[in-house]
Order: sequence, then C-alpha cells, then structure tokens
Amino acid sequence: MAIKVIAQRRELKIGNKPGKRFIMRPDLYSGIAEKKVFRDAATRSGISAGVIKAAWDAAGEVIRTWATEGHSVPLPGLGTMRFGVRSKAVENLENVKTGLITTRRIVFTPSVDVKDELKNTAIQITCLDEEGNVLKRVTSGDSGDVEDPDQPTTPGTSPSPSQGGGSVSGGDNDPIDEPNGD
Repeated sequence: MAIKVIAQRRELKIGNKPGKRFIMRPDLYSGIAEKKVFRDAATRSGISAGVIKAAWDAAGEVIRTWATEGHSVPLPGLGTMRFGVRSKAVENLENVKTGLITTRRIVFTPSVDVKDELKNTAIQITCLDEEGNVLKRVTSGDSGDVEDPDQPTTPGTSPSPSQGGGSVSGGDNDPIDEPNGD
C-alpha cells in the first residue's frame, strides 16, 4: 500500500519567485462508513460488532469528557489527543478576555508506532499539468525518503543518497520544483 499524493502545476503570482510550480497535496480517499469499521474490527478480534460499537461509544464519551477537562488523553494504539486554542496576544492584563481566542482546536500527537508506520509507507506521486493531465508518476523506493517535520533540516544540506530515492514512470521528464521555504 502507498500514500497517494498529487503534484499539480499551478501559476504562482505572489512571493519573490512567481511562476509555474508543482504544488503537492494528498490525494484524499473517500470516507469509510462507521459500520464497516466496526465490522472489520469484529472480524479481526472475534468480538461482535455490536459490542465493539458499544465499547467505542463509551470510550468516546470518556475521551471527550477528560479532554474537555484539560487532560491529554491516550488513544490506545494511535497516540494522544487534547484540546488547544489559538489566540491573539495582548500587552495589558486588563485586555485579557475570552474574545481573544480565535480558534478552538484538537491536537493529536501520534504514537511512535503510528509515526513509524507512516514513515515506512511508500509514497506515490502523480504529477499533473494545469488541466489535470498526467505528466508522470513517482513512487518512493525506500523508507527513508520522507522528512520528519518534527526534525528540522539544516539549511544548505541535501538529502543523503539513501534519501529521495524512488522510481519514475510515464510522461515527460519535467523536474518537480521543490519548495525552498520562500
């Protein structure tokens, strides 16, 4: 199995390097019905789908309650979740108020196992022109060619030969412009 990504050529008109660039985005899959999740879990565990659904519903209530009380809640086999906020900053104590909060959000931190699974999953990129025509496909060939966003790279360094590997097929050989942080 591979994670599918689309790299589509777009005209960029802002920034200090305007021009055509390939912009990457995940190729989103359709949603999976809740019923199918319970049925698959029942098959894998030998527990009835009804019992799994009841346990899942109870766990959801507990997670929601603890998270809204300010706890970081473990999601067994997945990671942890907590609620967070984004807000405007003010200089004076008198100006601190709930109206400064701009967004309430959910913060999910994956477990090491989930991060490793993602790191070891192949990436398949389909390169498209502006009209959506396929130019080429690129598939990663090893588990070390996707950077960990939690580990910043040193400016001016390039990936080692073991990174960035993979295979290319189809279409012409136009290079994919990589973002340079501009």
